[in-house]
Amino acid sequence: MARDWDATTYERVSAPLAAMGREVLDRLVLRGDETVLDGGCGTGKVTRALHERLPRGRVIAVDASPSMAGQARALLPPEVDVRCQDLTELQLDEPVDAILSTATFHWIADHDALFASLFAALAPGGRLVAQCGGHGNVAAVKEAGFALAEQEPFAEHLGDWAGDWNFATPEETHVRLGNAGFVDVWCWPQRVDLDPVDPAAYLGAICLGSFLERLPEHLHDAFVDGVLERLEDPLVLHYVRLNLLARRPF
Repeated sequence: MARDWDATTYERVSAPLAAMGREVLDRLVLRGDETVLDGGCGTGKVTRALHERLPRGRVIAVDASPSMAGQARALLPPEVDVRCQDLTELQLDEPVDAILSTATFHWIADHDALFASLFAALAPGGRLVAQCGGHGNVAAVKEAGFALAEQEPFAEHLGDWAGDWNFATPEETHVRLGNAGFVDVWCWPQRVDLDPVDPAAYLGAICLGSFLERLPEHLHDAFVDGVLERLEDPLVLHYVRLNLLARRPF
């Protein structure tokens, strides 16, 4: 089951992720009349920028989280087609000209199924432009979270849970995209250091959300505070972003 999110807090604290996403959008050259899928739209910050670049086109915005899709539907212009769907099980009326995705693929366990689904969704010659968490992403946060998860009262609820992130390497991703049928594949890592304005809210809504959804609500603040105590102060998040460019053959 896909993780649901605290969409309200995410909308408030996710500006740094949106800034990264707009840089990825700049790699997608558009005439303005295409149909483009935003795969993992979140609350729609990057989707809005994409919509503005398609004055004669169409945007289909997809997110597996009901709260994210609901927030995006409320915030985006009504002509943006917002859907709550899993990217591994896309259901589209017709293929799209391009797929944009930012900060999403690392939440999907089966990348083979993901890339097969995206390939099927593209028209011949269609492009995939994406960025997600890569190998080594926010490693210190993960380490602190799992260390705290071994202690009571958290261990009772987290048990042997091993996490739900898929931080793949560029080499693994290149092979998987090729196996799915993509050509002109480029995959490369990018280091981004981020200083969140509200560390507790940022960690709770984004980096530690998968821990928190397995904990009773009265333990959420204590878990976030415990992780923060184990991290550098002031907090700097060390992101490793995995960039992807690929195309479906004509």
